[in-house]
Amino acid sequence: MKRLISPGRLLFLGVITVALVVLYVCTLYKIQIVDGTQNYIESTSAIVSEETVIAARGNVMDRYGRLLVSNRNCNNLLIDIDELFAMDNAEANRTILEMCTIVSSNGDQYGDDLPITMTAPFEFTDMDITERMLLEAWLVANDLDSSATAVEVMAKMRTRYGIDNNYSAEEMRIIAGIRYSVNVRYVINTSDYIYAEDVSIDTITALMEADIPGFEVQVSYLREYKTEYAAHILGYTGPIYSADEYELYKEKGYPLNAVVGKNGVELAFEEYLHGTDGTAQITRTIDGVVTDTVYTEPPQPGNHIYLTIDIELQGVAESALASFVQETNDYRTENNPVRVANGKDPQEMITGGTLVAVDVKTGEPLCIANYPTYDLETFTEDYDELLADEETTPLLNRALDGVYYPGSTFKPVTALAALHENKINEATLFRCEGVYLEYADEGYTPRCTGIHGDLTVTEAITASCNLFFYQAGDELGNDLIEQYALDFGLGQKTGIELGEAVGRIASPEWKDILFTGADAEWYAGDTVQAAIGQSDTMVTPIQLARYCAALANFGTVYECSILKSVSSYDYSESIFERIPKVANELDEVEPYTWGLVREGMIGAANDPYGTVFITFYGYEPTVAAKTGTTETGGVTDDAAFICYAPANDPEIAIAVVVENGSAGANLAPIAREVLDYYFDFKQSTQQVEAELTLLN
Repeated sequence: MKRLISPGRLLFLGVITVALVVLYVCTLYKIQIVDGTQNYIESTSAIVSEETVIAARGNVMDRYGRLLVSNRNCNNLLIDIDELFAMDNAEANRTILEMCTIVSSNGDQYGDDLPITMTAPFEFTDMDITERMLLEAWLVANDLDSSATAVEVMAKMRTRYGIDNNYSAEEMRIIAGIRYSVNVRYVINTSDYIYAEDVSIDTITALMEADIPGFEVQVSYLREYKTEYAAHILGYTGPIYSADEYELYKEKGYPLNAVVGKNGVELAFEEYLHGTDGTAQITRTIDGVVTDTVYTEPPQPGNHIYLTIDIELQGVAESALASFVQETNDYRTENNPVRVANGKDPQEMITGGTLVAVDVKTGEPLCIANYPTYDLETFTEDYDELLADEETTPLLNRALDGVYYPGSTFKPVTALAALHENKINEATLFRCEGVYLEYADEGYTPRCTGIHGDLTVTEAITASCNLFFYQAGDELGNDLIEQYALDFGLGQKTGIELGEAVGRIASPEWKDILFTGADAEWYAGDTVQAAIGQSDTMVTPIQLARYCAALANFGTVYECSILKSVSSYDYSESIFERIPKVANELDEVEPYTWGLVREGMIGAANDPYGTVFITFYGYEPTVAAKTGTTETGGVTDDAAFICYAPANDPEIAIAVVVENGSAGANLAPIAREVLDYYFDFKQSTQQVEAELTLLN
């Protein structure tokens, strides 16, 4: 009979057991006897510190979930206070200078909060609220008067920090700046000092190879932009620097050096995007090796927001604007070589433009494009140059903060008001012979752009006849013109969260504010000019887009909001869902009246006598449009254009404004490019949905 346990197996098992016991005993001997003293020292010298754990900011996405702004991991360098200042002053100062030299030589920058010039003769630099607060706290703690000069402060620092006289003035300033940045945070007990942000691996490696003590690496986050478009919408983040900001965020528990939204959606939706930093107890050995991390308060990432814009449509709009401006300016430069006395070309160059598209049925902005624009990735480096450009003002969000004469795009307001108030009807004819003579006895004879003969209101909109609307406006009176304009939301805030200008509708009250003496008197000529969108009426492009949408949807004026929805940081919970909100409804106007106005706008794009017939001849779907050309007192007029489509069941409304654009009809091709993309995208989406539909 075969044995179950053979002597060979027993021998093998015994050998293994003995080997494990020997290994175990040797290991214990090494830990407790050989390395016992060192291990005891390290265990009793462990450093426990409580540190801030940075919370990730929420993502920003477009209406279809395309990622626009997110975060990327970065490596920050922190000063290890316990290690660096366990040294004497001479050694600590030498280490600081060597650390700064290595960081700079690798192309990175270190933070320095000391508001004093880097070279002698030392002077204070311009200070923001944070810098001033830190300096004042340091002065008090070091028995210096608030009137102390920069030279006196530097002299105090040389003594306070034991900076040897062998260092040059510039080297002393470097050392003092770092020591001040560390020291002042103990004075006012604020958040950690970040020595260097987003440093490269090369820098970290160089510091380690040089065996530089006194620093540690912290993983953090930086904003990363996934699109080159929508800079004015998205905005940027930065540290708190104004007194107003500090008071606001202090109440919300933000640390003094918190990064917050500065403008655009980053600012508007700060409450959603900003996470809550956590805290952790970090245990390190005397050599700086992390042996344990205990989260005492886990970080809470920010929520994610979805905007109403379509970033692809935004890109088309920005590209179309840029191409138009550049091609037009190139043409004007090539064909107008002669300079006039003021140093400008006979035709002034286009300085900027904007396009806004909104959803007719909800009022949601689909794109808000500006030209010129800028690159958010390099915004900080480019800021001074952008700010100094006073000719094209690239930092201006023209769509929301620019105010312009609406020109003839305003004429549908006058038409609708005159029809609804029974001043005219569909059969009323006004004759255009090129000059309006109603007030010729008073020396006032405004002109039309052509000689149109007898026109109905629909034909007058199609041909954009000034004289028809001079007469209609004169019979209406300015009070009614103003009231209907306000009903359409012109000269009023739209409600968009990004901040906006208000504009104004021409009136005796406004003229009295804008002018003095005889110039403030209201004349009949002011009324007839107001009827065609001139006089003192000025509106924002987003107001024009919303007004165009109201013309398309029979008078529903929606509040504008760029926020579509908000979800939790893990996408598991819906925090907010936008519901369209109506600001006003012109619901007393008869459908037939709306039909007359809309028919005139359809004619502008489809009738051979229409102002943009050439651009939209044969275009599908049918477009309704209105052009505007406004006199601004310059060599070249501003241009405005509005349209919506499809004309029979409108979905999208567009407003385009270009400074020195010459004529509204010039802008129709820009809008057409946006319409091309919008309807092509819609058609392709419908085809995909149809292909994915299950067959019965």
